[in-house]
Amino acid sequence: MQGPVALAKPTKKKPDLDKQHDNQRLIAQNRRARHEYEVVDTLECGIMLVGSEVKSLRKGTISLDEAYGQVKQGEVWLLGCEIAEYVEANRFNHNPRRPRKLLMHRREIKKFAGRAHEKGLTLVPLKMYFKEGRAKVLIGICRGRQLHDKRDALKKKTVQREMDRAMRRQ
Repeated sequence: MQGPVALAKPTKKKPDLDKQHDNQRLIAQNRRARHEYEVVDTLECGIMLVGSEVKSLRKGTISLDEAYGQVKQGEVWLLGCEIAEYVEANRFNHNPRRPRKLLMHRREIKKFAGRAHEKGLTLVPLKMYFKEGRAKVLIGICRGRQLHDKRDALKKKTVQREMDRAMRRQ
């Protein structure tokens, strides 16, 4: 006869600190856009990709530096974005700089992208990330900054940083 059997206690799972909130994983960020442009408004939208592009994105081989959005025939397209070829895809590879369609509802296109036709405004991708397994683009309506505006923004940032440091010390 055997003694009492010890049952395993249910263990609580510790939250994974590496995972970002809402199941998001950042692919690429357009840091230069925040410096070059003043962001007026932002919108998250989907993007149409082929299989080799998704695999390449999972490796993180993308450049948003020269990318911009454009409205053509009632649809929004992402131009100038370079997703490197996926080496293992062989002949099924994609063109790295092909135009990619952004997925938005009609009312979003009218309201959001329609504002891009105003003088001095443009559509700029700010970052690309996976959200619940799907590739998303955070696109912003931006106004170009002049050189003196960029300098003012840098001054404000450094002053704020110094104030935060002084508050932490005390």
